[in-house]
Amino acid sequence: MQDKQKNIILGIDPGTRITGYGIIRLIDNIEVLDFGCIRPPPHLPLAERYFIIFEAIEQLIQKFSPTSVAVESQFMQKNVQSAIKLGMAKGVVFLAAAKSKISVFEYAPKKAKMAVVGNGNASKEQVQKMLQIILHLPEVPSPEDAADALALAICHANANFLHNIKSRLCMSI
Repeated sequence: MQDKQKNIILGIDPGTRITGYGIIRLIDNIEVLDFGCIRPPPHLPLAERYFIIFEAIEQLIQKFSPTSVAVESQFMQKNVQSAIKLGMAKGVVFLAAAKSKISVFEYAPKKAKMAVVGNGNASKEQVQKMLQIILHLPEVPSPEDAADALALAICHANANFLHNIKSRLCMSI
């Protein structure tokens, strides 16, 4: 029997205004443990918002004990300041995971969409609807940031599953 604590993945869609999170457990299937958003008050200085994100992620890590964190890789933005702020929010995620000695894996948005919908150019609505089906949720996961975080967690689960199969194949040859 598998240890239920060994296969918990925390997906994070980082942002300074909204940071989405999704936590899944893999046993024989994918079980959703929690999902939602961290929303620091927008009137606070950036440093305080980053700290709120950091503390919230630490609390999620303490509560669910994930074995890995899947985070959205930064894509190029036209606004340099926005890209820097997003990168700093992502850095907070790395720091919280490193503090708990948890490995972080990055996935491009298109790769997460591909893992869930089978199409890297899928719309947010398509991703949400497919997550509802895959995860047997009574309604589509909302808001979009939480859905994106769940998609990242599933993307990592798929990548990890394929890695394990390849490792077993190589061992048997």
